Order: sequence, then structure tokens, then C-alpha cells
Amino acid sequence: MLTPEEKEKIIKKYKTNETDTGSTEIQIALLSEEIKGLLSHLKEHPKDVHSKRGLLKMVSKRRKLLKYLKKESVRRHNSIVKKVGLKKK
Repeated sequence: MLTPEEKEKIIKKYKTNETDTGSTEIQIALLSEEIKGLLSHLKEHPKDVHSKRGLLKMVSKRRKLLKYLKKESVRRHNSIVKKVGLKKK
């Protein structure tokens, strides 16, 4: 779980304009950070099935958002993939 300060920092880094708080890029960045945190938790606690299920839901949601962004704007998609540090298919 991200703290409000961490969320604010991520939003400032990825926002496209001054009032932007929920664009696709921000949602992808927030999900990526939460996924990183859950991965480290699951390395410590490999039998935590409930967290694993939540992780899979987050990965699926991020994949859907990336697919939508690629359909809308390939340039924005490539930019966020590079910024967040995801692998390209």
C-alpha cells in the first residue's frame, strides 16, 4: 500500500497538466509502484495467496490500461513504458 505522500510524488512526476490526477499514465505509474511493493512482500511470504491474487488483479488492470493507451496514442504508450521501466512486448 502506498502512502499518500508517495502517491503525491508519483502524481507530480507523471502528470500531463496542472490539474491532472487520474490520467492513464498516472494510473499505470501508481499500479506499477504498488506491484513492486507486493512483489517484495511475496518474496518474503511466498504462501500469501490473498496478496498474490491481488497482485494478479493489479497486473491485469495495468495491462488493460497499457492496451488502451497504445490504442489511443502510441507515443504516450511508449513514453510511459520507458519512464516506468516496463518491458516491451
